[in-house]
Amino acid sequence: MLDKSKKERKRNEIEPLINERIKYSQIRLIDTSGSQLGIYSSSEALTIALNAGLDLVLISEKSNPPVCRIIDYGKYKFAQEKKAKEAKKKQHNVTIKEVKMRYKIDVHDYNVRINQAFRFLQGGDKVKANVIFRGREIQHTKLAIELLNKMAQDLSHISEIQQPPAKDGKNMIMILSPKKI
Repeated sequence: MLDKSKKERKRNEIEPLINERIKYSQIRLIDTSGSQLGIYSSSEALTIALNAGLDLVLISEKSNPPVCRIIDYGKYKFAQEKKAKEAKKKQHNVTIKEVKMRYKIDVHDYNVRINQAFRFLQGGDKVKANVIFRGREIQHTKLAIELLNKMAQDLSHISEIQQPPAKDGKNMIMILSPKKI
């Protein structure tokens, strides 16, 4: 039983109150064209809406008195869902893409990593450049820092350094983010 009531409460939080569900004694009424009709009792407003063949929808319950509008609820709900989809489309989640290499990287391999990082940055993602050390190679951190700085220099026209080269265990890491235009 508790689960059902939680679901109902959640649904009520998402969906606005309509028609008979509106329990306020006084409400501010707005018609289909958007002009205010005045303050009515809930029952009077509901009869006006039903006579027009439309629904009475609670728009804002935080104002005093609460604001209700006479509209077709199906169209209203469709418009709200469409707005939510548009807002979701406009969002861009920035992800961190990783480019791994060793400090003894060959020129061609380095160019491949630069091209990968370039593609990631063009796509609006951040790039985590990771130089991996094995065994005694950890002694050559200066070479890794030089490599990462060279990479930052080669990509400076499209990116900026968010986190400078830093040692992270047996790795040397640098994070690049796309330049803001």
